[in-house]
Amino acid sequence: MINRFFKIRENNSTITREAVGGITTFMTMCYILFVQPAVLAACGMDSASVFVATCISSAIATLTMGFLANYPIALAPAMGHNFYFAFVAVPLIAAKLGEGSPHSAWAVGLGAVCISGILFIALSFFGIRETIVNAIPSSLKNAIAVGIGLLIALVGFEWSGIIESNPGTLLALTSFKSASSYTYLSVFGLIVMAVLAVMGVRGSILIGIICTMTAGIATGLIPYHGLVTADIPSIAPTFFKLDIIGAIKVGIPVIIFVFFFLDLFDTIGTLIGVSEQAGFIREDGTLPRASKALLSDAIGTVTGAVCGTSTVTSYIESAAGISSGARTGLANIVTGILMLLALFFSPLVEMIGIGIHRADSITLYPVIAPALIMVGFMMMRNIVRIEWDKPAEALASFFTLIIMPFGFGITEGISFGFISYAVFKTAVRQWRDVHPVLYIFALLFILRYIIAG
Repeated sequence: MINRFFKIRENNSTITREAVGGITTFMTMCYILFVQPAVLAACGMDSASVFVATCISSAIATLTMGFLANYPIALAPAMGHNFYFAFVAVPLIAAKLGEGSPHSAWAVGLGAVCISGILFIALSFFGIRETIVNAIPSSLKNAIAVGIGLLIALVGFEWSGIIESNPGTLLALTSFKSASSYTYLSVFGLIVMAVLAVMGVRGSILIGIICTMTAGIATGLIPYHGLVTADIPSIAPTFFKLDIIGAIKVGIPVIIFVFFFLDLFDTIGTLIGVSEQAGFIREDGTLPRASKALLSDAIGTVTGAVCGTSTVTSYIESAAGISSGARTGLANIVTGILMLLALFFSPLVEMIGIGIHRADSITLYPVIAPALIMVGFMMMRNIVRIEWDKPAEALASFFTLIIMPFGFGITEGISFGFISYAVFKTAVRQWRDVHPVLYIFALLFILRYIIAG
């Protein structure tokens, strides 16, 4: 019955591979369960309640994606979006509300997130989002996958401490003579994963994560917190505390638009990137069940706002599960269940996603970092599918894949890709090859840079 529902055999997978992929995805993204509460606490939200909201909303969105779209693409509150929510949106809302206002700034912020999610859902009935996915040319689709891989790898190198900031060159390789023990722990994990991958061992990333965590505990670098807890915080302080009426009364269309815009293109970029890696994209460049996948993402955003957390979106860490063999929504079911179990196994999850705060305000994630580096490597394979013999496609693809890591954002890479592709194709009088939707969004991206800077 499971095989028939998820079409596991049709996707050349097995239940075991799906389970391993689901566990791997969870382990590479579980850090958000502890990062999210810390970020949103900065704008006055109850951190314990945000933890529960993050677990529940992530689980619901991930399960929805698995059952509705049958894709192994997990969802959770987006990194970047949460910082925008806590440090930009909420302070702007607070300033607009003024002192003595009966409205809570963060509650109004959640209302804005919910409105953006509702708009996202509304677009499903017109097929606009699916049209955008299908309008992106094949070379740019592959460039998006490669760019996401480079971005993931960069994050992994930074979270391991292998790469550090440098005043002269922005980034530089760390000095291993003075590197922290946590960096060496990440290097150990990377070696384990790489050797297992070269040997053709399935689940190399998952095994590497377990080995890294075990080594960290054995050496005392990672404190042992135990496995299970019965002390689950209440979600009441944030549950259904969103203020949609306040968001409408205050009048914050720009903030709502930013939430919507970031969610739309981060989702599209992630969906295309991991789908290219998994081989879901058809030969004609379309993605089966794209509308259901995008709808799942929109439902996740609304659910997150109701529970009490910022924008929920598709996670690029899903590529780790796909690299481990996941090909169907069954992997998402495993990931979703683990997110719910995290409420009870939070000590174990915290050891996997533990963040080590250094004196220079840098946070290292020694267990997860090597997995992200390996995922970045595995996503580089799509670079051969870019049409390098066609200058317009090649240069636009280059801008797409290089801006994602250097600009530190999926949306930024897509915007440079759209704009350059439209300009180059027009310059060589091949505008008929450009979908009208791509021209429209290229113009919107240009306006965004002019208005927002």
